[in-house]
Amino acid sequence: MPIAVGVMVRRIKDKIYAEVGHLDLKTGDRVIVETEHGLEAGIVCEREKNMQKGKDPIGKVIRKITEDDKRKLAENEARNLKAQAIVIDKADDHELDMKLTCVQYTFDRSKLFVYYTSETRVDFRELIKDLGHILKTRIQMVQIGVRDESKMVGGIGTCGQVLCCQSFLKDFSSVTIDMAKEQELSLNTAKLSGLCGRLMCCISYENEHYINIKKGLPVIGSMVSTPNGKAKIAAIDCIKETVTVDFGEREFKTYTIEEIKNRNRKDSK
Repeated sequence: MPIAVGVMVRRIKDKIYAEVGHLDLKTGDRVIVETEHGLEAGIVCEREKNMQKGKDPIGKVIRKITEDDKRKLAENEARNLKAQAIVIDKADDHELDMKLTCVQYTFDRSKLFVYYTSETRVDFRELIKDLGHILKTRIQMVQIGVRDESKMVGGIGTCGQVLCCQSFLKDFSSVTIDMAKEQELSLNTAKLSGLCGRLMCCISYENEHYINIKKGLPVIGSMVSTPNGKAKIAAIDCIKETVTVDFGEREFKTYTIEEIKNRNRKDSK
Protein backbone atom coordinates (compact mmCIF):
# COMPACT_ATOMS: atom_id res chain seq x y z
CA MET A 1 0.00 0.00 0.00
CA PRO A 2 1.43 3.42 -0.93
CA ILE A 3 1.84 6.01 1.81
CA ALA A 4 0.13 9.24 0.77
CA VAL A 5 -0.84 12.66 2.11
CA GLY A 6 -3.88 14.77 1.31
CA VAL A 7 -3.04 17.83 -0.76
CA MET A 8 -5.28 20.79 -1.63
CA VAL A 9 -4.73 21.99 -5.17
CA ARG A 10 -6.02 24.89 -7.22
CA ARG A 11 -8.24 27.72 -6.02
CA ILE A 12 -11.26 25.49 -5.65
CA LYS A 13 -9.22 23.57 -3.05
CA ASP A 14 -9.79 20.11 -4.48
CA LYS A 15 -8.24 17.46 -2.26
CA ILE A 16 -6.15 14.78 -3.90
CA TYR A 17 -3.90 12.10 -2.46
CA ALA A 18 -0.24 11.94 -3.39
CA GLU A 19 2.52 9.46 -2.55
CA VAL A 20 5.14 11.01 -0.29
CA GLY A 21 8.10 8.85 -1.33
CA HIS A 22 11.11 9.68 0.84
CA LEU A 23 9.87 13.16 1.81
CA ASP A 24 9.06 14.07 5.41
CA LEU A 25 5.91 16.16 5.15
CA LYS A 26 3.57 17.81 7.63
CA THR A 27 0.27 19.65 7.25
CA GLY A 28 0.76 23.17 5.92
CA ASP A 29 3.77 22.30 3.76
CA ARG A 30 3.62 23.69 0.23
CA VAL A 31 4.52 21.10 -2.37
CA ILE A 32 4.73 20.38 -6.09
CA VAL A 33 2.61 17.38 -7.04
CA GLU A 34 2.41 15.27 -10.17
CA THR A 35 -1.29 14.70 -10.99
CA GLU A 36 -3.34 13.53 -13.96
CA HIS A 37 -3.39 17.17 -15.10
CA GLY A 38 0.39 17.67 -14.95
CA LEU A 39 2.49 19.35 -12.28
CA GLU A 40 0.46 21.32 -9.76
CA ALA A 41 1.23 23.34 -6.63
CA GLY A 42 -0.62 22.48 -3.44
CA ILE A 43 -0.71 22.53 0.34
CA VAL A 44 -0.58 19.40 2.50
CA CYS A 45 -3.91 19.26 4.34
CA GLU A 46 -3.98 15.67 5.63
CA ARG A 47 -1.29 13.63 7.33
CA GLU A 48 0.26 10.45 5.95
CA LYS A 49 -1.85 7.33 5.68
CA ASN A 50 -1.81 4.04 3.82
CA MET A 51 -3.82 4.20 0.62
CA GLN A 52 -5.46 1.28 -1.14
CA LYS A 53 -4.50 1.23 -4.80
CA GLY A 54 -7.37 1.72 -7.20
CA LYS A 55 -9.68 3.36 -4.66
CA ASP A 56 -8.75 6.97 -5.48
CA PRO A 57 -6.43 8.45 -8.11
CA ILE A 58 -3.07 8.90 -6.41
CA GLY A 59 -0.58 11.52 -7.51
CA LYS A 60 3.02 11.89 -6.41
CA VAL A 61 4.71 14.61 -4.37
CA ILE A 62 7.76 15.71 -6.35
CA ARG A 63 9.28 18.12 -3.83
CA LYS A 64 8.62 20.83 -1.32
CA ILE A 65 8.25 24.22 -2.96
CA THR A 66 11.58 25.96 -3.59
CA GLU A 67 12.41 29.63 -4.12
CA ASP A 68 12.53 29.01 -7.89
CA ASP A 69 9.07 27.44 -7.66
CA LYS A 70 7.74 30.51 -5.84
CA ARG A 71 9.03 32.75 -8.63
CA LYS A 72 7.33 30.58 -11.23
CA LEU A 73 4.07 30.66 -9.24
CA ALA A 74 4.25 34.46 -9.23
CA GLU A 75 4.74 34.37 -13.02
CA ASN A 76 1.75 32.05 -13.31
CA GLU A 77 -0.42 34.49 -11.37
CA ALA A 78 0.44 37.22 -13.89
CA ARG A 79 -0.35 34.81 -16.75
CA ASN A 80 -3.66 33.91 -15.07
CA LEU A 81 -4.74 37.56 -15.23
CA LYS A 82 -3.80 37.87 -18.90
CA ALA A 83 -5.56 34.61 -19.73
CA GLN A 84 -8.66 35.71 -17.81
CA ALA A 85 -8.96 38.86 -19.92
CA ILE A 86 -8.72 36.76 -23.09
CA VAL A 87 -11.37 34.29 -21.87
CA ILE A 88 -13.76 37.15 -21.06
CA ASP A 89 -13.28 38.70 -24.50
CA LYS A 90 -13.77 35.42 -26.35
CA ALA A 91 -16.80 34.44 -24.27
CA ASP A 92 -18.36 37.80 -25.15
CA ASP A 93 -17.52 37.26 -28.83
CA HIS A 94 -19.39 33.94 -28.75
CA GLU A 95 -22.23 35.47 -26.67
CA LEU A 96 -22.06 32.67 -24.11
CA ASP A 97 -24.42 32.69 -21.12
CA MET A 98 -21.78 32.25 -18.42
CA LYS A 99 -20.15 34.19 -15.59
CA LEU A 100 -16.40 33.74 -15.34
CA THR A 101 -15.14 33.21 -11.78
CA CYS A 102 -11.41 32.81 -12.41
CA VAL A 103 -8.85 30.97 -14.50
CA GLN A 104 -5.78 29.12 -13.26
CA TYR A 105 -2.81 27.47 -14.93
CA THR A 106 -1.32 24.29 -13.56
CA PHE A 107 2.21 24.78 -12.23
CA ASP A 108 3.80 23.59 -15.48
CA ARG A 109 1.24 25.56 -17.55
CA SER A 110 0.27 22.44 -19.46
CA LYS A 111 -3.43 23.08 -18.75
CA LEU A 112 -5.64 26.06 -18.00
CA PHE A 113 -8.66 25.59 -15.76
CA VAL A 114 -11.55 27.97 -16.48
CA TYR A 115 -14.05 28.18 -13.60
CA TYR A 116 -17.48 29.61 -14.33
CA THR A 117 -21.10 29.66 -13.18
CA SER A 118 -24.13 29.40 -15.42
CA GLU A 119 -27.85 28.79 -15.09
CA THR A 120 -27.94 26.85 -18.36
CA ARG A 121 -25.93 24.26 -20.26
CA VAL A 122 -23.33 26.04 -22.41
CA ASP A 123 -21.71 24.81 -25.64
CA PHE A 124 -18.02 25.67 -25.29
CA ARG A 125 -16.64 23.88 -28.34
CA GLU A 126 -15.88 26.99 -30.39
CA LEU A 127 -14.60 28.89 -27.34
CA ILE A 128 -12.18 26.08 -26.44
CA LYS A 129 -10.88 26.00 -30.03
CA ASP A 130 -10.20 29.74 -29.96
CA LEU A 131 -8.58 29.68 -26.53
CA GLY A 132 -6.40 26.68 -27.38
CA HIS A 133 -5.18 28.46 -30.53
CA ILE A 134 -4.38 31.70 -28.68
CA LEU A 135 -3.04 30.36 -25.36
CA LYS A 136 -1.29 27.24 -26.76
CA THR A 137 -2.36 25.00 -23.89
CA ARG A 138 -5.11 22.52 -23.00
CA ILE A 139 -8.32 24.11 -21.73
CA GLN A 140 -10.67 22.58 -19.15
CA MET A 141 -13.98 24.28 -18.48
CA VAL A 142 -15.22 23.68 -14.91
CA GLN A 143 -18.76 24.65 -13.97
CA ILE A 144 -19.11 25.44 -10.26
CA GLY A 145 -21.98 26.42 -7.98
CA VAL A 146 -22.48 29.82 -6.39
CA ARG A 147 -21.22 28.54 -3.02
CA ASP A 148 -17.99 27.35 -4.66
CA GLU A 149 -17.73 30.74 -6.34
CA SER A 150 -17.78 32.51 -2.97
CA LYS A 151 -15.25 30.02 -1.64
CA MET A 152 -12.86 30.84 -4.48
CA VAL A 153 -13.38 34.60 -4.63
CA GLY A 154 -13.64 35.13 -0.86
CA GLY A 155 -15.03 38.07 1.07
CA ILE A 156 -16.25 39.29 4.46
CA GLY A 157 -19.48 37.96 5.97
CA THR A 158 -22.12 39.95 7.87
CA CYS A 159 -20.32 38.87 11.09
CA GLY A 160 -17.26 40.87 10.00
CA GLN A 161 -15.12 37.74 9.60
CA VAL A 162 -13.60 36.12 6.50
CA LEU A 163 -16.12 33.76 4.89
CA CYS A 164 -16.20 30.33 6.54
CA CYS A 165 -16.02 28.60 3.16
CA GLN A 166 -12.82 30.47 2.37
CA SER A 167 -11.12 30.07 5.74
CA PHE A 168 -11.87 26.61 7.11
CA LEU A 169 -14.89 24.80 5.62
CA LYS A 170 -13.84 21.80 3.55
CA ASP A 171 -17.28 20.59 2.49
CA PHE A 172 -20.67 22.24 2.17
CA SER A 173 -23.43 20.76 4.32
CA SER A 174 -27.14 21.14 3.68
CA VAL A 175 -28.69 24.29 5.20
CA THR A 176 -32.48 24.60 5.36
CA ILE A 177 -35.02 27.21 6.41
CA ASP A 178 -36.24 24.70 9.04
CA MET A 179 -32.92 25.20 10.84
CA ALA A 180 -33.63 28.93 11.04
CA LYS A 181 -37.11 28.20 12.39
CA GLU A 182 -35.64 25.83 15.00
CA GLN A 183 -33.37 28.65 16.21
CA GLU A 184 -36.21 31.21 16.05
CA LEU A 185 -34.29 33.40 13.64
CA SER A 186 -35.91 36.03 11.47
CA LEU A 187 -37.20 34.28 8.35
CA ASN A 188 -36.18 37.21 6.16
CA THR A 189 -34.11 35.36 3.52
CA ALA A 190 -32.16 38.53 2.70
CA LYS A 191 -30.82 38.56 6.27
CA LEU A 192 -30.21 34.80 6.33
CA SER A 193 -28.35 34.66 3.01
CA GLY A 194 -24.59 34.87 2.55
CA LEU A 195 -22.64 36.54 -0.25
CA CYS A 196 -23.38 33.53 -2.45
CA GLY A 197 -27.13 34.18 -2.19
CA ARG A 198 -27.73 30.87 -0.40
CA LEU A 199 -28.60 30.37 3.27
CA MET A 200 -25.54 31.05 5.42
CA CYS A 201 -23.53 27.95 6.35
CA CYS A 202 -23.29 29.07 9.99
CA ILE A 203 -27.02 28.47 10.45
CA SER A 204 -26.23 24.75 10.61
CA TYR A 205 -23.45 25.02 13.21
CA GLU A 206 -25.67 25.16 16.31
CA ASN A 207 -28.75 23.43 14.93
CA GLU A 208 -28.02 20.10 16.62
CA HIS A 209 -27.53 21.89 19.96
CA TYR A 210 -30.95 23.56 19.64
CA ILE A 211 -32.62 20.25 18.80
CA ASN A 212 -31.03 18.49 21.78
CA ILE A 213 -31.87 21.30 24.20
CA LYS A 214 -35.52 21.38 23.12
CA LYS A 215 -35.87 17.60 23.16
CA GLY A 216 -38.52 16.62 25.71
CA LEU A 217 -39.34 20.26 26.47
CA PRO A 218 -42.91 21.60 25.92
CA VAL A 219 -43.31 24.17 23.17
CA ILE A 220 -43.76 27.90 23.70
CA GLY A 221 -47.31 28.66 24.84
CA SER A 222 -47.80 25.36 26.71
CA MET A 223 -48.30 25.03 30.47
CA VAL A 224 -45.52 23.60 32.62
CA SER A 225 -44.83 23.02 36.28
CA THR A 226 -42.22 25.27 37.90
CA PRO A 227 -40.79 25.47 41.43
CA ASN A 228 -43.37 28.25 41.97
CA GLY A 229 -46.40 26.60 40.41
CA LYS A 230 -48.00 26.29 36.98
CA ALA A 231 -47.02 28.77 34.29
CA LYS A 232 -46.97 29.22 30.53
CA ILE A 233 -43.69 28.99 28.57
CA ALA A 234 -43.00 32.44 27.10
CA ALA A 235 -39.47 31.96 25.74
CA ILE A 236 -36.65 29.41 25.52
CA ASP A 237 -33.00 30.49 25.46
CA CYS A 238 -31.04 27.54 24.08
CA ILE A 239 -27.69 29.30 24.47
CA LYS A 240 -28.13 30.07 28.20
CA GLU A 241 -30.26 26.92 28.56
CA THR A 242 -33.02 28.79 30.38
CA VAL A 243 -36.81 29.03 30.12
CA THR A 244 -38.85 32.17 30.79
CA VAL A 245 -42.42 31.51 31.98
CA ASP A 246 -45.46 33.71 32.46
CA PHE A 247 -47.56 33.27 35.64
CA GLY A 248 -50.18 35.69 34.31
CA GLU A 249 -50.57 39.47 34.40
CA ARG A 250 -47.05 39.76 32.98
CA GLU A 251 -45.38 38.14 35.94
CA PHE A 252 -42.33 36.52 34.36
CA LYS A 253 -39.71 34.30 35.94
CA THR A 254 -36.71 32.52 34.43
CA TYR A 255 -35.57 28.99 35.31
CA THR A 256 -32.96 26.64 33.95
CA ILE A 257 -34.20 24.07 31.47
CA GLU A 258 -33.16 21.27 33.84
CA GLU A 259 -35.30 22.77 36.65
CA ILE A 260 -38.35 22.71 34.38
CA LYS A 261 -37.64 19.20 33.08
CA ASN A 262 -37.04 17.79 36.57
CA ARG A 263 -40.20 19.41 37.99
CA ASN A 264 -42.35 18.08 35.14
CA ARG A 265 -40.85 14.59 35.44
CA LYS A 266 -41.83 14.54 39.13
CA ASP A 267 -45.37 15.75 38.36
CA SER A 268 -45.86 13.08 35.69
CA LYS A 269 -45.11 10.23 38.11
